[in-house]
Amino acid sequence: MSKELWNERYAEKEYIYGTDPNAFLKEIIEHIEPGKILFPADGEGRNSSFAAELGWDVVAFDQSEEGRNKALKLAESKNVHVDYRISTVEEFEFPENYFDAIAMIYLHFPENSRESNHKRLMKFLKPGGLLILEAFSKDQVNKTSGGPKDPSLLYSSAILSNDFKDDCQRYLSVDERETELLEGEYHKGIASVVCLIGKK
Repeated sequence: MSKELWNERYAEKEYIYGTDPNAFLKEIIEHIEPGKILFPADGEGRNSSFAAELGWDVVAFDQSEEGRNKALKLAESKNVHVDYRISTVEEFEFPENYFDAIAMIYLHFPENSRESNHKRLMKFLKPGGLLILEAFSKDQVNKTSGGPKDPSLLYSSAILSNDFKDDCQRYLSVDERETELLEGEYHKGIASVVCLIGKK
């Protein structure tokens, strides 16, 4: 989706993906020592604000100004700080090997830029750092619980394992599963997802 379409979607008064964090992300970062974490394409900020509540030093970005506005309001309501920037993945600049973790939650790229964008984001993760990823899998195409309707934008374990094979020294887990989404109006119901945890 374009910046204009995301701005239109995020301009709605309600938090369209809710204010609670993604369940997969929550399960992981609640049980590890907080450090520096990056949230690309963070939208309305539900995940970055949650990480900040746990004591993480959070940097987030999105191309949508409306998303950033809502994210900063959410962070303020929780009395936490999130360094939230306006950027695309291609434009984002930061020191390499900086973050202890990167969380890519429902970050879907076109086929012609997917692998290069994944590699670019991994440059910001320090050696030994953790990659946390959840996205819609190929089996989501006929479900109505959210996500892209273009099959080329959906992922599989094999696709992601290949994308990150040069940047992850090992995968702690990578699998496809069904889960029930309760993330606002746009992510609701039984969904097919692929989840990956990798160590750079």
